Amino acid sequence: MKKLLTGNEAIARGAYEAGITVAAAYPGTPSTEILENIAPYEEIYAEWAPNEKVALEVAGGASIAGARALAAMKHVGVNVAADPLMTLAYTGVNGGLVLVTADDPGMHSSQNEQDNRYYAKFGKMALLEPSDSQEAKDLVAEAMKISEEFDVVVILRVTTRICHSKTLVEFKDRQEVAMKPYVKQANKYIATPANAKVLHGTLEERLKRLEEYSNNSPLNYIEWNDKKIGVVASGVGFQYAREVFGEGASYLKLGMTNPLPKQKIREFAAQVETIYVVEEGEPYLEEALKVMGIDCIGKDKLPLVGELNPDIVERAFMGTEREVFTTDIKLPNRPPVLCPGCPHRGLYYVLGRQKNAIVTTDIGCYTLGSAPPLNAGDTCICMGASITAGHGMYKAFEHNKTEGKKIFSVIGDSTFFHSGVTGLMDVVYNKGNSIVIIADNRITGMTGHQENPGTGKTLKGEPTVEIDVAKVCKGLGVDKVIEVNPLNLEEMEAAIKEAASTDETMVIVTKWPCALLKDQVKAKGYCRIDEEKCKMCKACLKVGCPAIFNIEGKIQIDETMCNGCGLCAQVCRFDAIEKVGE
Repeated sequence: MKKLLTGNEAIARGAYEAGITVAAAYPGTPSTEILENIAPYEEIYAEWAPNEKVALEVAGGASIAGARALAAMKHVGVNVAADPLMTLAYTGVNGGLVLVTADDPGMHSSQNEQDNRYYAKFGKMALLEPSDSQEAKDLVAEAMKISEEFDVVVILRVTTRICHSKTLVEFKDRQEVAMKPYVKQANKYIATPANAKVLHGTLEERLKRLEEYSNNSPLNYIEWNDKKIGVVASGVGFQYAREVFGEGASYLKLGMTNPLPKQKIREFAAQVETIYVVEEGEPYLEEALKVMGIDCIGKDKLPLVGELNPDIVERAFMGTEREVFTTDIKLPNRPPVLCPGCPHRGLYYVLGRQKNAIVTTDIGCYTLGSAPPLNAGDTCICMGASITAGHGMYKAFEHNKTEGKKIFSVIGDSTFFHSGVTGLMDVVYNKGNSIVIIADNRITGMTGHQENPGTGKTLKGEPTVEIDVAKVCKGLGVDKVIEVNPLNLEEMEAAIKEAASTDETMVIVTKWPCALLKDQVKAKGYCRIDEEKCKMCKACLKVGCPAIFNIEGKIQIDETMCNGCGLCAQVCRFDAIEKVGE
């Protein structure tokens, strides 16, 4: 049977076919759909972990126990998981262990475009890179084979285009793999310095054997055509190169990119006149070839920033432009905005009006509150950093006896569980004075509604303990914790006013479901402008709702977009907005 699958769907199918029985992840674009598609398989235990470090530790523990296991995350998530990853590289595995890193060239939904191939080189692990969905599926099984044969963690690196593009995939039956026996081996799995020194030597020997395997693996192969041009490529870069050069070039296609097949690379280089290296991101392959003394052309022509595509590759290496369909229509910019009825809008409307405030934000939908017209945001660094960056600011002002502004740190519910808990602990323990606002919209929003420890459901949809955010904060030692409805401006303003005047750490939990949660949406009807009462003061436009707009000198509300949250009506001083259809 064949089906059109995205790369993420194919990896999930590959996990099923390869006999994996444990999978863990934290959602993050472009990796999210991997675990969502693994979850329906009853043969695999799958979970959303609170963060990527936990996900890899869960998968690592399952591997040590003897099960085949997989952890998946976006590229910046590997930064969070790097601590256990580097140690697991030393200890090795029992059952096969695969870490899927979904890199995001072009930063479609990320704060950087780091190239995680360097993690494999840095940590001395095997690295596989698929070029389409079929390979994405097949390489999961190959990764399991390599992991168990060589006692090594295998990184499966995909990128946005591989994750989200669809190609035909041929299905196979599941390979039922019995758990390997667990044997206590303190010298292998207890990474004390004495043991780790020995493990490091073992790892270096393992890499030598892996390089021999790489040289002989069908994952790395040569396609001979015209030998004037030789293209070395991996991942989606191989597809782009094939489309541009066709049979006018020979290809060294690399599916295993650490350790690199140096013997095969030299064999290929000796038979072509000019070598082009086509790769997204950093010059990972190009640098390796140049270290080997092989002259090649890569990033001196290709951009370091953003994604590649066939047009960019052709322009870079051939100096020609493809004929493409063009139009004179200039499309307007469409920056992402908070949805109509989003509970974060009320919070940021109030915060944006504070004159003497610094707002440190975090990773999630609520980051969009920093954009006009709300303009409520000063920083956004990484998951959890809103609380700790805010605390650092406060301590800098305090220690240097500088009169600082009041600091509000905004973090979402899922992000709070991910890495905000320890930050709040730090604030309390070190006598901080930040105001932490936990925007609890009852779901992990930006990545598409995944469950988290505060929703009361697991990835498999099973009922579980619903962790109470407010109680967690009180348990950490925060005395003043209040819950408010952020779409009630009177409540929201009172909470912010109280927080602005306090001299102690305070937590405000803004608790209201995401407007897209159909089973939890509480607002009904829609809002409508009374044109006779409207004075065109435009105050309603300042809430930044995409359902409200000014057209031909009149304020209008699109009733098909409005979900009746009533925020606009609360800011109108002339009662020109009424709620209808309830």
